[in-house]
Amino acid sequence: MVLPVGTAGQEGSTEPSIARMRDYWMAGSHHSDADREFAEHIAVCAPHLPYLVRAQRAWTERLVRFLVDQGVRQFLELGSGIPAERHVHEVAQEADPACRVVYTDLDPAIVAEGRALLDGTDGAAFVHADIREPDQVLGAADTQRLLDLAEPVAVLLIDTLVHVPESADPGALVAAYLEPLCSGSYLAISHFGESDQLTAGLGMFTQLFGEPPTVTLREPNEVARFFAGLELVPPGIVPVTLWRPTSEFDMGRNPELAQVHAGVGRKP
Repeated sequence: MVLPVGTAGQEGSTEPSIARMRDYWMAGSHHSDADREFAEHIAVCAPHLPYLVRAQRAWTERLVRFLVDQGVRQFLELGSGIPAERHVHEVAQEADPACRVVYTDLDPAIVAEGRALLDGTDGAAFVHADIREPDQVLGAADTQRLLDLAEPVAVLLIDTLVHVPESADPGALVAAYLEPLCSGSYLAISHFGESDQLTAGLGMFTQLFGEPPTVTLREPNEVARFFAGLELVPPGIVPVTLWRPTSEFDMGRNPELAQVHAGVGRKP
């Protein structure tokens, strides 16, 4: 599947970044000419992908409002990218100004841009850390300042686990974040799965532009294992367009065909 990850972790890199390409697809302003060019190459091969990215952001808004309604006031987003265009802190603090949000990313350029965007925003911080090191993320000064693990926390993995191969044991990684959290905490995941459309796009991209970076696509039954021990929130793991839509606009056309699935679980 064509989901470039750029050169996360390389200071000053001018290579395209998936975080900035997502921003471009959402009509944001935090991207470069290189990001736009790569994003347009992707759209040639997978013209549905920008729509799916926008649908995923709409789901994130619904998700955050749902979690605030459940009493959650603390959010930890892992591998968050650029916190712009109605991202978690904006939606959460609009619902309740007392909400606190910690974003994380490995790419220092994304972290710097995220911190600039959050400058002057109370209750939100951006941690530069590798999400594969839970102790590093949870032990960061800003995480400890903003998040009280004795109160419910929502851990968000929004299109993040595609970049964690099976060899890195993603199940154990997710469990490591959930283990120190109290009852009433939540896990939310969105994840791309296989489809003929994506496979065709991957083949076209390879022919036109060369080998894309490797990602791991997982079907809903594979995503379900990350919620082991949690109470899965209805409607379960479904296409993002069908997770608690509030309007026909949320659902779009043929919502059951969206290749991005989402699920939310509550820690008992």
